[in-house]
Amino acid sequence: LLDVIGHQRYHYLDGGLQAWLAEERELCTTVPIAGTQAVALQLDATPTATREYLQSRLGAADLAIWDARAPSEYSGEKALAQKAGHIPGAINFEWTAGMDLARALRIRQDIQAQLNSLGITADKEIITHCQTHHRSGFTYLVAKLLGYPRVKAYAGSWGEWGNHPDTPVER
Repeated sequence: LLDVIGHQRYHYLDGGLQAWLAEERELCTTVPIAGTQAVALQLDATPTATREYLQSRLGAADLAIWDARAPSEYSGEKALAQKAGHIPGAINFEWTAGMDLARALRIRQDIQAQLNSLGITADKEIITHCQTHHRSGFTYLVAKLLGYPRVKAYAGSWGEWGNHPDTPVER
Protein backbone atom coordinates (compact mmCIF):
# COMPACT_ATOMS: atom_id res chain seq x y z
CA LEU A 1 0.00 0.00 0.00
CA LEU A 2 2.81 2.41 0.79
CA ASP A 3 4.25 1.84 -2.69
CA VAL A 4 0.83 2.35 -4.29
CA ILE A 5 0.25 5.69 -2.55
CA GLY A 6 3.73 6.87 -3.51
CA HIS A 7 5.25 6.81 -0.03
CA GLN A 8 8.82 5.81 -0.84
CA ARG A 9 10.46 6.43 2.52
CA TYR A 10 9.44 3.64 4.85
CA HIS A 11 11.23 1.12 7.02
CA TYR A 12 10.58 -2.45 8.04
CA LEU A 13 11.14 -3.72 11.57
CA ASP A 14 12.66 -7.14 10.85
CA GLY A 15 10.96 -9.63 13.15
CA GLY A 16 8.32 -7.12 14.19
CA LEU A 17 7.30 -6.63 17.78
CA GLN A 18 8.44 -10.16 18.70
CA ALA A 19 12.06 -9.35 17.80
CA TRP A 20 11.84 -5.97 19.53
CA LEU A 21 10.63 -7.59 22.75
CA ALA A 22 13.16 -10.43 22.49
CA GLU A 23 15.90 -7.79 22.58
CA GLU A 24 14.24 -6.19 25.61
CA ARG A 25 13.87 -2.88 23.84
CA GLU A 26 11.82 -0.08 25.33
CA LEU A 27 8.12 0.27 24.56
CA CYS A 28 6.17 3.49 24.70
CA THR A 29 2.41 3.92 24.98
CA THR A 30 2.36 7.68 24.38
CA VAL A 31 0.05 8.53 21.51
CA PRO A 32 1.52 11.22 19.26
CA ILE A 33 -0.59 14.20 18.27
CA ALA A 34 -2.22 13.53 14.92
CA GLY A 35 -1.44 15.89 12.09
CA THR A 36 -4.28 17.81 10.49
CA GLN A 37 -2.62 18.87 7.27
CA ALA A 38 -3.92 17.33 4.05
CA VAL A 39 -1.58 14.84 2.43
CA ALA A 40 -1.18 14.77 -1.33
CA LEU A 41 -0.98 11.21 -2.64
CA GLN A 42 0.33 10.10 -6.01
CA LEU A 43 -1.30 6.75 -6.78
CA ASP A 44 0.85 4.30 -8.71
CA ALA A 45 -0.71 1.07 -9.96
CA THR A 46 2.70 -0.38 -10.95
CA PRO A 47 3.13 -2.47 -7.76
CA THR A 48 -0.30 -4.07 -8.24
CA ALA A 49 -1.30 -7.00 -10.43
CA THR A 50 -4.95 -7.35 -11.34
CA ARG A 51 -6.59 -10.68 -12.14
CA GLU A 52 -6.70 -9.71 -15.81
CA TYR A 53 -3.02 -8.80 -15.84
CA LEU A 54 -2.02 -12.02 -14.11
CA GLN A 55 -4.11 -14.11 -16.51
CA SER A 56 -2.47 -12.37 -19.48
CA ARG A 57 0.99 -13.30 -18.11
CA LEU A 58 0.32 -16.98 -17.30
CA GLY A 59 3.00 -19.22 -18.78
CA ALA A 60 5.49 -16.40 -19.42
CA ALA A 61 9.10 -17.54 -19.01
CA ASP A 62 9.99 -14.37 -17.09
CA LEU A 63 7.19 -14.73 -14.52
CA ALA A 64 7.25 -16.30 -11.06
CA ILE A 65 3.95 -16.48 -9.19
CA TRP A 66 4.71 -16.73 -5.47
CA ASP A 67 1.86 -18.44 -3.63
CA ALA A 68 2.31 -17.58 0.06
CA ARG A 69 -0.53 -19.80 1.29
CA ALA A 70 -0.24 -22.98 3.31
CA PRO A 71 0.67 -26.13 1.35
CA SER A 72 -2.82 -27.55 2.04
CA GLU A 73 -4.40 -24.51 0.38
CA TYR A 74 -1.99 -24.68 -2.56
CA SER A 75 -2.65 -28.40 -3.14
CA GLY A 76 -6.41 -27.95 -2.93
CA GLU A 77 -6.73 -30.13 0.15
CA LYS A 78 -8.08 -27.12 2.04
CA ALA A 79 -10.60 -25.08 0.03
CA LEU A 80 -11.29 -21.47 0.97
CA ALA A 81 -13.02 -20.55 -2.29
CA GLN A 82 -15.37 -22.14 -4.83
CA LYS A 83 -12.34 -23.68 -6.55
CA ALA A 84 -9.47 -25.36 -4.75
CA GLY A 85 -5.85 -25.54 -5.82
CA HIS A 86 -3.49 -22.93 -7.20
CA ILE A 87 -2.85 -20.59 -10.10
CA PRO A 88 -1.19 -22.51 -12.96
CA GLY A 89 2.58 -22.34 -12.64
CA ALA A 90 2.52 -20.85 -9.13
CA ILE A 91 5.32 -21.73 -6.73
CA ASN A 92 4.31 -22.45 -3.15
CA PHE A 93 6.55 -20.99 -0.47
CA GLU A 94 4.45 -20.34 2.61
CA TRP A 95 5.01 -16.90 4.06
CA THR A 96 6.03 -18.20 7.50
CA ALA A 97 8.74 -20.34 5.88
CA GLY A 98 10.53 -17.06 5.22
CA MET A 99 10.78 -16.33 8.93
CA ASP A 100 13.55 -17.51 11.22
CA LEU A 101 11.99 -18.85 14.43
CA ALA A 102 15.38 -18.93 16.16
CA ARG A 103 15.85 -15.23 15.45
CA ALA A 104 12.49 -13.93 16.72
CA LEU A 105 10.74 -14.19 13.34
CA ARG A 106 13.30 -12.14 11.43
CA ILE A 107 13.61 -12.83 7.72
CA ARG A 108 15.67 -15.98 7.17
CA GLN A 109 19.29 -15.21 6.40
CA ASP A 110 19.25 -17.81 3.60
CA ILE A 111 16.02 -16.55 2.04
CA GLN A 112 17.73 -15.51 -1.24
CA ALA A 113 19.17 -19.00 -1.78
CA GLN A 114 15.86 -20.64 -0.84
CA LEU A 115 13.90 -18.52 -3.32
CA ASN A 116 16.50 -19.04 -6.05
CA SER A 117 16.22 -22.81 -5.60
CA LEU A 118 12.47 -22.54 -6.17
CA GLY A 119 12.77 -20.36 -9.27
CA ILE A 120 11.66 -17.13 -7.58
CA THR A 121 14.57 -15.14 -8.95
CA ALA A 122 15.40 -11.48 -9.47
CA ASP A 123 15.45 -11.80 -13.27
CA LYS A 124 11.71 -12.54 -13.29
CA GLU A 125 8.63 -10.52 -12.62
CA ILE A 126 7.43 -11.69 -9.22
CA ILE A 127 3.69 -11.64 -8.50
CA THR A 128 2.86 -12.67 -4.98
CA HIS A 129 -0.51 -13.60 -3.52
CA CYS A 130 -2.23 -15.57 -0.76
CA GLN A 131 -5.93 -15.77 0.18
CA THR A 132 -6.63 -12.12 1.00
CA HIS A 133 -3.23 -10.42 0.43
CA HIS A 134 -2.48 -10.29 4.14
CA ARG A 135 0.20 -13.00 4.17
CA SER A 136 1.55 -12.02 0.76
CA GLY A 137 2.14 -8.50 2.05
CA PHE A 138 5.14 -10.05 3.81
CA THR A 139 6.35 -11.90 0.71
CA TYR A 140 5.99 -8.73 -1.39
CA LEU A 141 8.14 -6.92 1.14
CA VAL A 142 10.75 -9.71 1.19
CA ALA A 143 11.12 -9.56 -2.60
CA LYS A 144 11.45 -5.77 -2.43
CA LEU A 145 14.06 -5.98 0.36
CA LEU A 146 16.04 -8.46 -1.73
CA GLY A 147 16.15 -5.88 -4.51
CA TYR A 148 13.98 -7.72 -7.00
CA PRO A 149 13.25 -5.02 -9.60
CA ARG A 150 9.85 -6.26 -10.81
CA VAL A 151 7.58 -7.14 -7.90
CA LYS A 152 3.80 -6.95 -7.94
CA ALA A 153 1.16 -7.82 -5.39
CA TYR A 154 -2.04 -9.51 -6.51
CA ALA A 155 -4.40 -7.93 -3.99
CA GLY A 156 -7.40 -9.94 -5.21
CA SER A 157 -5.44 -13.07 -4.32
CA TRP A 158 -7.08 -16.49 -4.10
CA GLY A 159 -10.26 -14.92 -2.73
CA GLU A 160 -10.83 -13.49 -6.20
CA TRP A 161 -9.05 -16.09 -8.36
CA GLY A 162 -10.65 -19.12 -6.69
CA ASN A 163 -14.14 -17.65 -6.97
CA HIS A 164 -13.95 -16.30 -10.53
CA PRO A 165 -15.62 -18.45 -13.22
CA ASP A 166 -12.97 -17.77 -15.88
CA THR A 167 -9.75 -18.50 -14.01
CA PRO A 168 -7.75 -21.67 -14.58
CA VAL A 169 -6.74 -23.75 -11.55
CA GLU A 170 -4.19 -26.52 -11.02
CA ARG A 171 -4.24 -29.11 -8.25
